[in-house]
Amino acid sequence: TFGKYSGLMRRAIELMEIEQSDKILDLGAGTGKNACLMAKYISQDGEIVGLDISDEMISQFERRCKNLTNVKILNKRIDQPLDYDGYFDKVFISFVLHGFPQDARMQIIKNAFNSLRAGGEFFVLDYGEFSLDDMPFYLKIPFKIAECKYAFDFIKRDLAKMLESEKFTVIDKYSLFGKYIVLMKARKNEL
Repeated sequence: TFGKYSGLMRRAIELMEIEQSDKILDLGAGTGKNACLMAKYISQDGEIVGLDISDEMISQFERRCKNLTNVKILNKRIDQPLDYDGYFDKVFISFVLHGFPQDARMQIIKNAFNSLRAGGEFFVLDYGEFSLDDMPFYLKIPFKIAECKYAFDFIKRDLAKMLESEKFTVIDKYSLFGKYIVLMKARKNEL
């Protein structure tokens, strides 16, 4: 993202329209940088729970968020069933979904759906759908060098259809870096 990551992340989090009392699940929470940005919008009535499995990421998250009493990280796989049945108002995943094989991606989407209350929203910040052949060389070369093998499959898939196949209603799609990086907003409808 050529030095634009922080700005992209701030914009994505603004677009989430976080309420002070929101309970937010951060899938693949990493270093906690995103959780700290989201925490600025919530009060003590709100809560952020990050999930990650990397000891190094968890350690960085704990250091970064140590003064935030309503923000925590748990060592949990996001591609295995979770037990948060309808607890969260929002679920956020940022540049993580593309790093899994398709069956695991679908489990992660299912986990987001099951973790949300009725009317809750799922936000996916990741690569959009595009052809690598049509990508400008100055973007294509870093993508080919830096990305995992699953990303090459992900960019060929229709994220909206993936979400809809797990009962989400896609509400909006924000282009944050042309067609290459998008924020998808989907809602769990009332049952």
